[in-house]
Amino acid sequence: MKKEYIIIIIVLIIIGLGITWQLTRNTSPIVANFEQCVAAGYPTQESYPERCTTPDGKTFTQDIGNELEKSDLIVLETPRPGQVISSPVVIKGKARGNWYFEASFPARLIDANGQVLGIMPIQSSGEWMTTEFVPFTSTMDFTISSTKTGTLILQKDNPSGLPEHDDELRIPVIFNTFDQNAGDKISIKVFFGNSAQGAECEKVTSVIREVPKIATIGGSSLEELLKGPTSAEQSQGFSTALNTGVKVKSLTISSGTARVDFSSELNKSVAGSCRVGAIRAQIEETLKQFPTVQNVIISINGKTENILEP
Repeated sequence: MKKEYIIIIIVLIIIGLGITWQLTRNTSPIVANFEQCVAAGYPTQESYPERCTTPDGKTFTQDIGNELEKSDLIVLETPRPGQVISSPVVIKGKARGNWYFEASFPARLIDANGQVLGIMPIQSSGEWMTTEFVPFTSTMDFTISSTKTGTLILQKDNPSGLPEHDDELRIPVIFNTFDQNAGDKISIKVFFGNSAQGAECEKVTSVIREVPKIATIGGSSLEELLKGPTSAEQSQGFSTALNTGVKVKSLTISSGTARVDFSSELNKSVAGSCRVGAIRAQIEETLKQFPTVQNVIISINGKTENILEP
């Protein structure tokens, strides 16, 4: 009898070990990308970009944006692909002289949803009238992100506005300032024309928008302005004089003056003093709501002359 009990116990132990092994095998970490593969402790290959391989043979490659494709045009020293960044972030590297125009080129930082977190011109640290590499160093302030990852975009300055001359370096980054609750918002004003309140050319009226709370929110305000009035706002008579497709290339605020540079779409097929006045009023009033802005200088592809003329 005792033998039978011993045999039963041994069988139960074997079955238990088998079940434990099966459960352990089925609870291996779920891996869907390079970061999860590395976090799971799986081996990486010493290559660039790095590659990580799971025990079942799946290989995941580190996302480095288009760095290798653009390496003969622009090289970024910091931040590096996949680097954890917080505001302000130092942007340092070198670019060919023809990547600049008037010693600068535009840069912007977006989150995983495409929301612009920061925008500014990057200044050269040397003579840019050359085809050789010219160093640059700038510091960008940006808002807290509602997503964990984003992309730093360094654009080739394109004063012609022709799409065939566009180019950009895209570098993926991780935000140390990631806001998991994404609930820290602030109310801003965006200015539009309103037919229900009179047809004066330069008369604009504000609507309220909610944007992430940041130290400098002028860029977010302009992004809201370029979106135009919502359907609900249109039903209340609000309209915009700005063309669709307009992009903010850079925005700087210093000594009470905001300098904002737009893409060529701002000036496309614009005619008449009334519309020109409305465009300027919308942009200026949207920026002048902030106490740090008393004057606004508008440019298109770096030019302030012969733009937005009747």
